[in-house]
Amino acid sequence: MLKFCSLYSGSTGNSLLVQTENTNILIDAGVSTRKIEVALRELSISPDNISAILITHEHSDHVQSVGNLSKKYNIPVFSNEETWIALSDEHKSKIAESNVNFYVANEKFEIDDLEIFPFSIPHDAANPCGFNILHNKDKFSIATDLGHISASILNKLEGSSFIFLEANYEPEVLKFSKYPYVLKKRIDGPNGHLSNIVAGKTISSLIPSGLKSVMLGHLSKENNFPELAYKTVVEQLEKSNFSEASISLNVANRISPSCFINIS
Repeated sequence: MLKFCSLYSGSTGNSLLVQTENTNILIDAGVSTRKIEVALRELSISPDNISAILITHEHSDHVQSVGNLSKKYNIPVFSNEETWIALSDEHKSKIAESNVNFYVANEKFEIDDLEIFPFSIPHDAANPCGFNILHNKDKFSIATDLGHISASILNKLEGSSFIFLEANYEPEVLKFSKYPYVLKKRIDGPNGHLSNIVAGKTISSLIPSGLKSVMLGHLSKENNFPELAYKTVVEQLEKSNFSEASISLNVANRISPSCFINIS
């Protein structure tokens, strides 16, 4: 059994759950401790049964409660060294030394019965990473907070049966939003975030490698809408001669857990 659930996903905070028969791991903890506790209990999971928290990068919408959760429930935290250095002392001071673990980009490591392969992504953080998650012969991937899709990233995503992929903004909505010009350029820059259009093109290019299911995540509250993200991705699929039925497509909820995705 390998399952995935987005607890919270969006510009206001992110936390994802990966589950097997024996293991529960969180990827990021970017909302309050209470919100994560509530979401887990909705899924009948005790926070005491969280095996680890993986950190993708140090931005606050990904690490808000990592220190508090680790301290309260004695949860190991996995980060690369550059992200750990960039993490604020407020968070680090709450994590026991025995719970600090480092991973290295492009080097596989294990947490219980899961194999994790972190890969570098282009974002304005110290050393941000996406993840391939492997269990037995099954593979899925998580890739958010990336300003563009490179050939290397596509290579890492190939062979995934499910992907949690960023669809942060719609270019025309961002263009006319109230955001200052500098912030707009950060978002649509090469180290910013992924647009709905690029998400759709990425999905289209991965279907031939076995991609069966996608959940769009990390949508901007101000510059995107779930219905628009879905529609834009479907349009890109059709431009690549795939129909809407070619893939199971969902959009993560900003404020509550998604449905479980059964990967195996």
